[in-house]
Amino acid sequence: MTDATKALGVADIQKIMACIPHRYPFLLVDKVVEIDGDASGVGIKNVTFNEPQFTGHFPGRPVFPGVLMIEAMAQTAGVLVVSARGSDDLAVTTVLFTTIDKAKFRKPVIPGDTLRFHLTKLAHKRNIWFYRGEARVDGVLVAEAELSAMVV
Repeated sequence: MTDATKALGVADIQKIMACIPHRYPFLLVDKVVEIDGDASGVGIKNVTFNEPQFTGHFPGRPVFPGVLMIEAMAQTAGVLVVSARGSDDLAVTTVLFTTIDKAKFRKPVIPGDTLRFHLTKLAHKRNIWFYRGEARVDGVLVAEAELSAMVV
């Protein structure tokens, strides 16, 4: 267990908001668990019908947008990166998306599902981190992508 993991533990919503600047309605991660510094982690998103995207995506058949799953993966990665910097006094840091590659959407996600975003670091060069992300519902792969983010 790294020092960053010990210091952060499980990231509840307050700790997530201390790491990244996203807020409602665009904060898409409810909790981050299994934090291993910036090497890997798992973010949780509880999908509920009262979220704003379901008014138009799609009326009568709500489906959680794939692009929001990718954004949630990036937010999870942002929490890992910022928390791993080791500061006891986390300040909101801007983490910018820089690339999305190999994105695939395999199964619709609907209200009532719990998404688990599994992120694994592929590389780190200067202020850019590269991750592989998988979104799963009940252990079933629903989306995947490789992404990178830059801390500014």
